[in-house]
Amino acid sequence: MDFWEYLGSRHQQLLTDAWQHASAVFQCMVLATVLGVLIGVVTYRSDWAGNLATTATSTILTVPSLAMIGLLVPVVGLGVPPTVIALTLYGLLPIVRNAIVGLRGVDPTLVDAARGIGMSGPMRLVRVELPLAWPPILTGIRVSTQMLMGIAAIAAYASGPGLGNEIFRGLASLGSKNALNQVLAGTLGIIVLALLFDAAYVLIGRLTIPRGIRV
Repeated sequence: MDFWEYLGSRHQQLLTDAWQHASAVFQCMVLATVLGVLIGVVTYRSDWAGNLATTATSTILTVPSLAMIGLLVPVVGLGVPPTVIALTLYGLLPIVRNAIVGLRGVDPTLVDAARGIGMSGPMRLVRVELPLAWPPILTGIRVSTQMLMGIAAIAAYASGPGLGNEIFRGLASLGSKNALNQVLAGTLGIIVLALLFDAAYVLIGRLTIPRGIRV
């Protein structure tokens, strides 16, 4: 059976795995974005706090994904929980770093002008600072998503959802007639999903970032 015949015979399962993979990455990116931006907002005004946040999230990223999931399994069990926790933690660094850089890069005169017209601190943050810091934050989200697309495949080690199951099945049956097809289908599926997500982020950027800021 060649690769295209394999896709035809397994397309339903592959679509299900692809949907689960995309859903897991999307949900974890939402969590990572909320946490990452919140950490950035809390720490960007202080050099030591910003450095601590960046160092802590960088340290998380140095832990091998297989080891991270393996350490989480005895605590939270198999399946979705270790996948969500691991992916969310791995997605933090680019978002935290870019949120801090973006917020620190906001022109102080604009913040002073907002203060001068009576805006409170939270209002200045929401209406002035975060919108101006959005381009680098979005870039961090794009980078995190690309990383998590690949890392999510490791979740199959802990019975997690996604295309990693196809890859692991192929690796476990190396030498069989469909082993290479399974690995190739899972890998190409992840690449296609990563490209689709990135295209969606480009569209979001065009819709949410004013032309003057993009330039």
